[in-house]
Amino acid sequence: MLTIQNLTKHYKGSNKGVTNLTLEIKPGDIYGFIGHNGAGKTTTIKCIAGIHGFEEGEILVDGLSVKTDTLACKQRIAYIPDNPDLYEYMTGIQYLNFIADIFGVPAAEREERVQEYADAFEITASLGDLISSYSHGMKQKLAIISALVHKPKLLILDEPFVGLDPKASVILKDIMHQICADGGAIFFSTHVLDVAEKLCNKVAIIKDGRLVTCGDMEQVVAKGATLESIFMEVVRDDKAD
Repeated sequence: MLTIQNLTKHYKGSNKGVTNLTLEIKPGDIYGFIGHNGAGKTTTIKCIAGIHGFEEGEILVDGLSVKTDTLACKQRIAYIPDNPDLYEYMTGIQYLNFIADIFGVPAAEREERVQEYADAFEITASLGDLISSYSHGMKQKLAIISALVHKPKLLILDEPFVGLDPKASVILKDIMHQICADGGAIFFSTHVLDVAEKLCNKVAIIKDGRLVTCGDMEQVVAKGATLESIFMEVVRDDKAD
């Protein structure tokens, strides 16, 4: 579903970025991407989403190259950044219809999906309001619904649980499981390590732009008591360097 091969992306005048990163996310995977601030998580995600170019390596979405088949890749994925920028002069429903138009979602299908997800996240009554009047949590919910409206095969999320109330977090987890049950995949970064340990079947830990470890969650966690303890060991090593 998602193949990252020897990805290298450095920012001009800086060593920060990602170096020689290789990961494989398969259909059915809920893949957690863990690292400290500045480790390269968001850089990697933006390369996958086609926002950043990269110097070396390849990224394949459903077998298609992000470099040469950019539009086809974007049609297969949905990307939710950690702080979504929405068109605040639109109402919620106008924004959802705008996104559905971009992806060519038929009217009947979009209405059904919008109704389903808006009801689940309890924002149906607010869809006629301007997005500028929404709280941060409501904007996050709208961004999630907009990402789901075209039924993506691959969902890319950067800190998706930030700003969500506990009930909305549970609903999002259920949706993630359903996407994977339908043959899709999830790749997401998070600092909420206990959530990642319980939710993900696979995990990768990145440090200073380089992969530290990856694999099945059970195998990775078997190296330590918890995912948190493994991550803290990485942080301690970082301070010792």
